[in-house]
Amino acid sequence: MLLDLQIASETPGLPDEATIARWAEGAGSGLDPDTEMTVRIVDREESAELNSTYRGKAGPTNVLSFPFEAPPGVDINLLGDLVICAPVVFAEAEAQGKSAEAHWAHMVVHGVLHLRGFDHIDPADAEIMESRERDILATFGFPDPYL
Repeated sequence: MLLDLQIASETPGLPDEATIARWAEGAGSGLDPDTEMTVRIVDREESAELNSTYRGKAGPTNVLSFPFEAPPGVDINLLGDLVICAPVVFAEAEAQGKSAEAHWAHMVVHGVLHLRGFDHIDPADAEIMESRERDILATFGFPDPYL
């Protein structure tokens, strides 16, 4: 997987590009290795603006997924974009008693699965997606994020 990492946050302690790429590749297993995606790490303000614009929800959120849908006749191997709010991810990890690394990995895996078409709105779909997340995160040595 080809990763374009954009850092638009001054939050310290962010995972490095190689680590994010490894997590994304874990969730992108089976995709063409030339598949491209963007991960943009942002602060609360940008996350809140995007969350309001694209989801109609107030405030920042941990991860937003924007799958790419190529127009007819355009042949590009682009999966889409993830926007991850660094302060929210760190705050959630602390509040949930998880390591920051485990929560970051979860947000990347969760977001990539959304880009691949998985969802968790319906309970049956949620179980499928969460099972995939557990399996992928376990390969990196992380515990079940839903415990």
